[in-house]
Amino acid sequence: MSKVRLSELDLKDKLVYVGRTAKVVKGGRRFNFTALVVVGDGNGHIGYGLGKAGEVVDAVSKATEAAKKSVVKIQLQNTTIPHEVLAKYGAASVLIKPATPGTGVIAGGGVRAVLELAGVQDVLTKSMGSSNPHNTVKATVRALTLLEDAQSAAQRRGISLKKVLHG
Repeated sequence: MSKVRLSELDLKDKLVYVGRTAKVVKGGRRFNFTALVVVGDGNGHIGYGLGKAGEVVDAVSKATEAAKKSVVKIQLQNTTIPHEVLAKYGAASVLIKPATPGTGVIAGGGVRAVLELAGVQDVLTKSMGSSNPHNTVKATVRALTLLEDAQSAAQRRGISLKKVLHG
């Protein structure tokens, strides 16, 4: 994962989750809000962030700033991903498979938000285990960072590109 210059990117953001917690005090309940935001440029850059504040707007802006700080570059192959990948975060597992052009993004919740903002247009996914949006987003980003193209896989393994592609 290489450093990314944010000034060169046109980042879009998507709010995935807003949660409310309550602290009971003598005068009643005090509410606090948590926001999960995903940012991406639609061209292989993706990041996520968590923000907490007393107001929803403040939590969302904190989450957006945190997401911009966590932007990473991922490997894309035209409109899909180079190979199948499975990643786990906590009790959430996400399986992502490449698909033929025209398939679309077959995913739900946080997984869909991450993939669309990353610029993936044709992909099949299966979310297993926990459906907690925090963990599914983190598992999806982890899966996308595990991707590598055939060229770098051949170089890493010390074999020819032809052998990687055709066995």
